[in-house]
Amino acid sequence: LTLAERAWFLEKGEVRFTGATADLLGRDDVLRSVFLADAAVSSSPTTATPTAVVPVSPDGPAPLEVSGVTKRFGGITAVNGASLRVSEREIVGLIGANGAGKTTLLDLISGFMPSDEGTIAVDGVDISGLTPHARAWAGLGRSFQAARLIPSLTVAENLAIGFERHLLWRDHAAAALRLPALLRQEEHVAWSVGDLVELMHLARYRHTLVGALSTGTRRVVDLAMLIGQSPRILLLDEPAAGLAQRETEALGPMLRRIQAETGCAMLVVEHDMPFLAGLCDRMIAMELGRPIASGTPAEVMADPAVIAAYLGNDSAAVNRSGAAT
Repeated sequence: LTLAERAWFLEKGEVRFTGATADLLGRDDVLRSVFLADAAVSSSPTTATPTAVVPVSPDGPAPLEVSGVTKRFGGITAVNGASLRVSEREIVGLIGANGAGKTTLLDLISGFMPSDEGTIAVDGVDISGLTPHARAWAGLGRSFQAARLIPSLTVAENLAIGFERHLLWRDHAAAALRLPALLRQEEHVAWSVGDLVELMHLARYRHTLVGALSTGTRRVVDLAMLIGQSPRILLLDEPAAGLAQRETEALGPMLRRIQAETGCAMLVVEHDMPFLAGLCDRMIAMELGRPIASGTPAEVMADPAVIAAYLGNDSAAVNRSGAAT
């Protein structure tokens, strides 16, 4: 569908769908018929009706909306009524000094920690009460500061495991008997792994044990496992942490390529300011568990409240840091 200009879908000897591929890509009935098992089969072919492309409104449902989220640990308020919004295809950077609440906020959004107050919505649907794996089904992908991979398996095997929880067929007897449905499923996973290897430029490492990879390459494998789930929003917790300068310089363009090819939005927590400023469309600064500034990277890094949060209000300390450029 992404290669051809026009397509015909045949099923049981009949043309079920036909039309311009740009129209067919947006039709749920086509996707259900082609990619989901036991899809309903109509008795007559249908023809795609051309529809106008409606641009996404910045005021419409966003991939991620956080409203008034609060988390307390005893007498300490780690996140204090935080609200933020990540729009369609937007890359948002989240900055703040140590203890500002950035990683805690990611834990709250991804469900690894329950919030005391507030709501979290994906595409306008409240997911505040869902478990982490249910939020993953809803379209949230989350990375951690340390890549969670199996070092004794190859890159391809780790990527295949990333698809395991989304398999339709899990019957051990059917797998032992090599039934056709299981064989087709295995073939689909193999093709999906191949697509990820090509997208992430991992061909040379496909059969390499993950334990033998550099930190930067392991980070790429971790990202590949995330985008294999086709998330609507990626939450990245310090993706450049522990990387060599050369690996950090390559990471930014790679994340941009992922965003362009998958269409996902990203919320990135990072301490490397030059890396983040060159990557994100918008930046949000946090202090004491709440956002204190939002705007372009240049606007946020020049904001007096952000400078005070990092350097304090003492003029001598600010002057020692040098003039902003």
